[in-house]
Amino acid sequence: MLTRRAFIAGATATLAAESSAAYRVGITTNTRGGWEKDVFLSFREAHEVGYRNVESFIDYFGPYLDQPEELLKKTDAIGVKFDTVSNGGRMEMHFEDSARHEKILEEHLHLVRFIKRLGCDHLKINTGPRRHGGTTDQDLKNMAVVFNLLGRRISAEGLKFGVHAHMWTQFENLHEIHTILGATDPRHVWFVLDTGHITMAGIDPVELTRTLGHRIIEFHLKDTKPETRGGARKRVERNDPMKDPIFFPLGHGGVDFPAIKAHLDQIGWYGWLTVELDSSPNRAPKESARISREYLENTLGIKVA
Repeated sequence: MLTRRAFIAGATATLAAESSAAYRVGITTNTRGGWEKDVFLSFREAHEVGYRNVESFIDYFGPYLDQPEELLKKTDAIGVKFDTVSNGGRMEMHFEDSARHEKILEEHLHLVRFIKRLGCDHLKINTGPRRHGGTTDQDLKNMAVVFNLLGRRISAEGLKFGVHAHMWTQFENLHEIHTILGATDPRHVWFVLDTGHITMAGIDPVELTRTLGHRIIEFHLKDTKPETRGGARKRVERNDPMKDPIFFPLGHGGVDFPAIKAHLDQIGWYGWLTVELDSSPNRAPKESARISREYLENTLGIKVA
């Protein structure tokens, strides 16, 4: 017969397991400091410290665009599967320019069909570099038009489409996030919340999580300095991530991850949690990845593998 203490312990363990199962965990592996030049090395070392899903950028896979099966042979041998593969490189990313929308649609749908063959369930995109004067309201209108077009066509392919807010790009701050999400169809255009970039853009990622809820398709998880908690007080220009990093492994103190997870558990959110770190100047990327994995498992109770 179970004692009351054993019953409570068992129920708690069951709830933790159910909560963990709601999350699919991956890692972006282009970390400067040792992983940026050899994508397959990064996949191998990420696997060695416990990750089974990886996210990357199209720049690394040019030779495989017309032969994804060859790429899958390599990743299967390592023991990892793809979370998603983002746009970038030579792709057209001037979403604010309506004259380039046809090219954008063509190139991104080609990418969608490629990642679909890799087993991905969504496309996450970055927007192009931020102009000196910033992003105008007309830019945002033009971006919303092409995002709606892309979203509908990607939905027709059986995948979801998420736009990533990122410092120093066309899509960075709270005004731009609310404007784009207000002007796009929530059935076809989703949001990727990057805890590091959101914090450094002066936004509280906990509050944004509560505001957007199920509109979020994926989180990129990185930490920031403790003094930036709740949103950095001052916008920073693009930094040298190897000399003056602003992003750190999980547990550094700038992002309230337990509060984010508590809300996601409360609303029954299901989706991708993708660990990411732009650079690892003080230790090997593999060790930074290990630190974040241990934080997810030991502090948040989320099973990674």
